[in-house]
Amino acid sequence: MTRGRAGTAGRAGKAGRAGAVSVLAFGALMLVPGPAGAASPDGPDGMAPYETSPDAEPVRGTPASTDGPRLRPGTYTDTIARGEKKYYRVALDAKSNAFVSTVLAPPPGIEVGSTDGIRVLLESTDGVKCSNGNDVTFGGGSSRPIADYATRRIEADRSCQSAGDYLYSVEWTGSGNGPGDGGWPVELTYMTEPGLRAGAVMPSEPATWNSQAPSPSAGRANSVSGGSGFNDAPAVGGGAWKDKLSPGESRFYKVPVEWGQQLFLDAEFANSTNDEPPLVFDGLRLGVFNTARGFVASASANYQGKPAAVSLGTAPAAFSNRSSPQDATAAMRFSGWYYVRVSLDRRVDSALPVTLRVGLKGEPQPGPPYDGDATAAGFGITDEDREAAAEGRIEDTDGQSVPLKAIGFAGIGLGTALVLGLVLWTVLGRRGRGAEASRASAPAPMPASREH
Repeated sequence: MTRGRAGTAGRAGKAGRAGAVSVLAFGALMLVPGPAGAASPDGPDGMAPYETSPDAEPVRGTPASTDGPRLRPGTYTDTIARGEKKYYRVALDAKSNAFVSTVLAPPPGIEVGSTDGIRVLLESTDGVKCSNGNDVTFGGGSSRPIADYATRRIEADRSCQSAGDYLYSVEWTGSGNGPGDGGWPVELTYMTEPGLRAGAVMPSEPATWNSQAPSPSAGRANSVSGGSGFNDAPAVGGGAWKDKLSPGESRFYKVPVEWGQQLFLDAEFANSTNDEPPLVFDGLRLGVFNTARGFVASASANYQGKPAAVSLGTAPAAFSNRSSPQDATAAMRFSGWYYVRVSLDRRVDSALPVTLRVGLKGEPQPGPPYDGDATAAGFGITDEDREAAAEGRIEDTDGQSVPLKAIGFAGIGLGTALVLGLVLWTVLGRRGRGAEASRASAPAPMPASREH
């Protein structure tokens, strides 16, 4: 999925670039994080709503399965309201594994029902399921982006192997108040993974592995500002990364996981500075989603003002995992970006610093004999991805990598901001000239809880 937008600097005149010096200097000052709880037009307490892909195409699912809009590989936006079930038609070929995901993205920091959520299903036009449907629920009273996928796997003796139109549905399943007539945003992503070459042997299952996490990395944590969702999540690699969350906020990060590697996560939340903070059950949450936005695992912990942490670990990424009967293992079926969501319940009484420790265990292994370019399809890791994760970067709206270590919590002085503005102006000029469960005692793989 391409996230970059076409740059506008190349179309700007010399006067526009000259005027950009003062504007970008001011913009650099705006990068300084405001005080906790500062008001924002985006949401309560400065929390931005979920950022959809800039390439997403608006569609309208229909209550009648025969009338749904046709989806092809790409990203789409829609809404869903309480009691609705929406259909979409998906064109499948006869050689690719298909993954159609939905992100449910209510406004941040609002109350939801613990059983509120959606059900996603991919089936043939005559009602044969391509895989089991997945229910996606909040599992608590605080809103956050939740997601999962439905799949079609190319394999002998499985259903939905022929090319043609299939039905993908998103159904509201909550018993609480849920979204009203206006609905809540949903983002649908359809990805296709190449099958194996003709006559290729299915890769064997990973050798024995254990759930012992690697030793925590020593040294200073790097500053990073997590994204609102999958599309603006910064890349982070092994090491320690510090951020800050407001009550009711979720932040996303993405980690490159190679074939044969296990992902271990530990989110350490600071103590509250308020007297007698309330006990919040499952107030701290940690979740992982795979390359195609499929749910992998979640963990949670209670919070009552004392330092606390949430930890989890995964199975090694392996192609053969997709046949595992354990959902958390089956979801570790790709090499590629894995998305980490850290959430703070809305009932927690103050904003909290958090340190996310990322551990990758295992030597990278060769990939399976794909019949096609899996990396180009979004399944794989490039050298640029590895470099971005090591430095902590996110792409800007022109597809350029922006290092996040430079933006710290201490703030940016006026002189530094002006220098940054000049640097950004220079870049523009060059472009113009160029054209969820209780905390585990050990971070072992967890069964998929569907409470995200």
